[in-house]
Amino acid sequence: MSDIPRRAVTRTAKLASLPLGFAGRTALGLGKRSVGRPAEAVALEVQRRTAEQLFAVLGELKGGAMKVGQLLSIFEAGLPEEVAGPFRASLTRLQEAAPPMPAATTHRVLAEGLGEDWPAMFAEFDDRPAAAASIGQVHKAVWHDGRTVAVKVQYPGAARALMSDFNQISRLSRLVTPLFPGVEVKPVIADLKRRLEKELDYVDEARAQTAFHDAYDGDPDFAVPAVVAQSGNVLVTEWLEGTPLARVIAEGDQEARDRAGLLLFRFLLSGPARCEMIHIDPHPGNFRMLDDGRLGVMDFGGAARVPAELQWSIGRLLRIGTLGDPDDIVDALFEEGFLIGDAEVDPDEVAALVAPHAAPFAVERFRYSREWLREQTSRGLGLASDLRPGALARAFRLPPQYLALSRALSGCGGVLCQLEAEGEYRAEAVRWLPGFSAGTDPDLDDQEQVTA
Repeated sequence: MSDIPRRAVTRTAKLASLPLGFAGRTALGLGKRSVGRPAEAVALEVQRRTAEQLFAVLGELKGGAMKVGQLLSIFEAGLPEEVAGPFRASLTRLQEAAPPMPAATTHRVLAEGLGEDWPAMFAEFDDRPAAAASIGQVHKAVWHDGRTVAVKVQYPGAARALMSDFNQISRLSRLVTPLFPGVEVKPVIADLKRRLEKELDYVDEARAQTAFHDAYDGDPDFAVPAVVAQSGNVLVTEWLEGTPLARVIAEGDQEARDRAGLLLFRFLLSGPARCEMIHIDPHPGNFRMLDDGRLGVMDFGGAARVPAELQWSIGRLLRIGTLGDPDDIVDALFEEGFLIGDAEVDPDEVAALVAPHAAPFAVERFRYSREWLREQTSRGLGLASDLRPGALARAFRLPPQYLALSRALSGCGGVLCQLEAEGEYRAEAVRWLPGFSAGTDPDLDDQEQVTA
């Protein structure tokens, strides 16, 4: 396969095969239960086989379908270990082994973007892709001035294919249920569609990357490649050499994983303060650990703006969560729109739900772990599956202004759990989130500020 499959009937058939395949596996599982197999074992087998088929098809389709797979990859740390192993294997194939475009197709896209004389712009150009992304692939090259560069080339037909994907991909909600019970996929997919439309625009991505590069230029902790050239469906940036974050997750010692986790968290929290933007696609494929200890950051197509007032609100909500007063938590959630206006909720129940999210910032040092995430996932499933009238799940909503932030921060948390990283995350919140530090909110009394 070379390009994204563009015939609607072909792509629709592939996506349609997913729920059909799941239905078949479910029937098979029910049959096995009838001959005495434990229900838990059958459920695990259904999860494993579903993951294998899901990511095989998503990886083949690339585009929007592959993007959904990348998003789900962040949360694999919350799966039972019996499922997480094959799940990770499928994700590795999805993220790293997408079929490349043939050289002739790549050259055509380069000519359309940079002009027919594009070869003169490079001293060297490697036709073999160095990496594959959801909507394009990256080639390593040497710019005419001697700089090593990454040349991002968008797959032909990507825009048409993506829109076709999102007309069909809501069917995946039936598949995600056995993998991540309780996850509401449709709002996430709707946000992905909006973000992916932005990612298709390399002009917008170049603008965002330049903003981050300018904000972090010369920083001792981070490396953001400069944009070298952009035109059409081609984006040329400086090359980053380093150890992929996925390898740190798989092979790094505790010190390496702790540093990578702290830097990832620091980058996401500091972005709004330094350039009023946040990187919202924190899957491991977008990060490298450089030999000098810095975290290299790539792929800014999904960056979102975070204005000062929203930064303040995030810090305030987080601080109130760490203080743990149920009535204050409920008042703040109503004020920010997380609770439906006429909802009647039990403050203690709300506080119990919020507590795990605030836990990393209520202590000086915290260790993220797969076990911790599984505990929180299991805990959240009770809320998500509660169908009682007036159940707490029905009272919550995610305000639109928090959607991108939620994706970024929850994704970061998933990666930190993959890293099993320990660090002083509270100190990062104090440093980068206005409204979190003690003494910054005149509405809090002295005792609350001391406690904060």
